[in-house]
Amino acid sequence: MDRDFTASGPDELWVADITYVPTQEGYLYLAVVIDAYSRKIVGWEMAGHLRSELVLEALNMATGQREPEETVHHSDQGSQYTAIAFGERCKAEGVRPSMGSRGDCYDNAMCESFFATLECELIERDTFAHQSEARLSVFEFIEGWYNPERLHSGIGYQSPNRYEEEYHSRDHSHSAEPHSLVAA
Repeated sequence: MDRDFTASGPDELWVADITYVPTQEGYLYLAVVIDAYSRKIVGWEMAGHLRSELVLEALNMATGQREPEETVHHSDQGSQYTAIAFGERCKAEGVRPSMGSRGDCYDNAMCESFFATLECELIERDTFAHQSEARLSVFEFIEGWYNPERLHSGIGYQSPNRYEEEYHSRDHSHSAEPHSLVAA
């Protein structure tokens, strides 16, 4: 991908990664799938482990609520994304896996940007005593704030949901101009 997060519409390019959420009961891990066109979190999952099932569940959420057709799924080269089960699931869903260079966070800058936002706007503001609190807070952050409300400069100061709504309300009989997103 060469750090090119250009997409002319939803579900052309998804970017994915994993981060951790600290709690007093131990770490939870959050896997996300982000639509590069709108920056919408289209799939996510939290677990107390880093097995491949974590990213499979995030992918399942994305493919279950979207209609991927030749969607590119870009991630790092973590063992969860190189697992045979993950590759088979991508193939079954018509999703094409893509991976960045080993150890280069700039190859997945859009996910890193989301994780920085999550850290600044949620994790640093709260100490989670229980994993159940963290799960609920992350759910509310993604589904109640980030996707429907949070404005992004890279998409004209709109929320991801609103940006996709605008896309779907336009006439797409002519080829759309690609919208290039830079991680911000």
